[in-house]
Amino acid sequence: MNLFGVLIGIATLLIIGLGFVWVIRGEYYFGYLWWPYVMGTGVALIGLSVFIAADWLSALIGIFGASLIWGSTELRDQTVRAELGWYRFNPHKRLPPFAKWIKRWPTPKL
Repeated sequence: MNLFGVLIGIATLLIIGLGFVWVIRGEYYFGYLWWPYVMGTGVALIGLSVFIAADWLSALIGIFGASLIWGSTELRDQTVRAELGWYRFNPHKRLPPFAKWIKRWPTPKL
């Protein structure tokens, strides 16, 4: 019996569940302007997963990278939710490097 698919499915569920948590907490402490760095990390992890020979590790790193890409697109929406009062709002967020240029870029949507 091969349980690879079932266990990867459970791991995917956990990684996506943690994605919701880090988007909420990440937006609270850092803000949405960090989205290019998060997206770049996700793309790098997916690229790295292609070169990993172990199926388990490759799948988990690829899933985590895809979760980071999804989360980077959700950071702006989470900012709006915090401004509406649905979540706690932190006015003292850390700005990323090159923040004034990142503000000019349109935030991605999925």
